[in-house]
Amino acid sequence: MIPFVKAHACGNDFLVVDESLAKGRHAAMARLLCARNESVGADGVEFVERKANGDFFLRLFNADGSEAELSGNGTRCVAAWFGFSEGLRDTTMVTPGGTKRCSVKQSEGERFLIETSMGVPRVEERTIHVDDVGDVAGAVVDVGNPHFVIFTTVETFAAHGLAWEVLGEKICTHPAFPKGTNVEFVRVLAKDRIAFRIYERGVGPTQSSGTGTSASSAASIVLRGCDRELDASSLGGSQHVVWNEGEELMLTGPAEIVCKGEVSLQGMEA
Repeated sequence: MIPFVKAHACGNDFLVVDESLAKGRHAAMARLLCARNESVGADGVEFVERKANGDFFLRLFNADGSEAELSGNGTRCVAAWFGFSEGLRDTTMVTPGGTKRCSVKQSEGERFLIETSMGVPRVEERTIHVDDVGDVAGAVVDVGNPHFVIFTTVETFAAHGLAWEVLGEKICTHPAFPKGTNVEFVRVLAKDRIAFRIYERGVGPTQSSGTGTSASSAASIVLRGCDRELDASSLGGSQHVVWNEGEELMLTGPAEIVCKGEVSLQGMEA
């Protein structure tokens, strides 16, 4: 039996599992544990190792078993768990996508509001050609993991005559992105407000994304002249972004502990 904690950030849900229990089975465990109709269900698993200096090292595996550099929401869920279980207010999370500092701003029981440093985004305009669609203009954004941001004015977030989920799937595995990419469809609502939808690499459409929020906001600031402090809303809720020039982007959003328990690995592939 494997102990786990389940938490979500704006509906983007993750399981928190001790790294020592993986024993090299990270991908298989993620596929099994994330299966929504057969197991606990989640968008991904954060495998957590506590370092001697008190920092935490995180490895994120998506629902399909692929490994990602990091998740902003997943990192926040881990910080919420240690805030709940150990009372930690400030934590340092080391990920393959960079070191993230998390600070609890508010807490009430299992619910937390956490600010996370997300690094300095890199934004580059790019047009890619998609078969059966044509040229798609957008922005490649690096926030420790890859994103392709497309701007739209349509309330349904459709682009090029396609539902955002359909176009997102096509671009996610496009040859221009050998390791795949997350895809965001962004509507600028005001100088200080955007809304977006995300097709997440290794998962599909999700309710929210911390790195997706950061990438969508960074592209809106650089390419659409939005304020450097803004709110970004997705299906799962809103997060707040502050990106002062020359500094790291700071992301503030909620995280909530859902449950903890144990789950069998019976039937797991090696």
